[in-house]
Amino acid sequence: MLLAHAWLPDIAGLGLIVDSGLIWLGALIPLLGLLVIAARRKHVTVAVLVPAVVWTLLFVPGLLPLAWSAPPQSANSLTVVSQNLKASSGTAAQSASNLAATGAQVVALQEIDGAAQSPVTAELHEHYGYSYRIGTVGLWSSYPILNAQPQGLGLGWNRALSADLDTPAGLVRIYVVHAASARPSDHADRDIMLANLADTIERDPSRRIIAVGDFNAASTDRHFSALTDQLSEPRQDKGLAGFTWPVAPFPVTRLDHILQRGLSATSNRVLAAGASDHLAIRTSFNL
Repeated sequence: MLLAHAWLPDIAGLGLIVDSGLIWLGALIPLLGLLVIAARRKHVTVAVLVPAVVWTLLFVPGLLPLAWSAPPQSANSLTVVSQNLKASSGTAAQSASNLAATGAQVVALQEIDGAAQSPVTAELHEHYGYSYRIGTVGLWSSYPILNAQPQGLGLGWNRALSADLDTPAGLVRIYVVHAASARPSDHADRDIMLANLADTIERDPSRRIIAVGDFNAASTDRHFSALTDQLSEPRQDKGLAGFTWPVAPFPVTRLDHILQRGLSATSNRVLAAGASDHLAIRTSFNL
């Protein structure tokens, strides 16, 4: 299951469930250990050692703290924060205020519903001189935003955008994404968006690219791998998986990501902002 989960037929949503919770299969390994102890047969220990080694090779490198190997932040750096605000949460302005207070030069927001548009815009207008919004997805920046355009990604309506950030160190292409919902019985639209985004980025000649937002896909989702084949996601400052959803009772998967090419991450962490059911992410890069 750990090695070949992508080959598991997605019948009745089983593939999505297994892909999303793959890391949690590690919790079964200690149970296997107890069964081996109860069996009192040494040769059965392979039933524990093999999955333990496989799980370790798959996940432990990504769980190590970024702080152990991150370079120091340079003078030319860029900090990005992103959050799905959760429509009808009533605290979109609070989220925007909290995110602006992090000192980030760029704010990317998803699920900006009609009631949230005015208060979010008013809050962020005080801190950022440039912005671009399409539908329920928005981008605010301290640096000029160039070549901004919606990205339908095959759906016929816009749940993503792309733009160039004109930083002092040169242009950085950014994609802000809110992938369609993924449920065990219905994730076809999300799969289409992820595939089209991967194709768009593959054809993008930009030297430096950031893709950020709510992808509605865990890092181990088979449909997310087309993106991670081209872009990389930094580890967490203090290690572990950086789960972002749901906030309550506790996060169990990471649906919100920041992927990059041509940049060097110096910091990456999750934080609470407002009353959304998604934690926010804050990431800094050297340009």
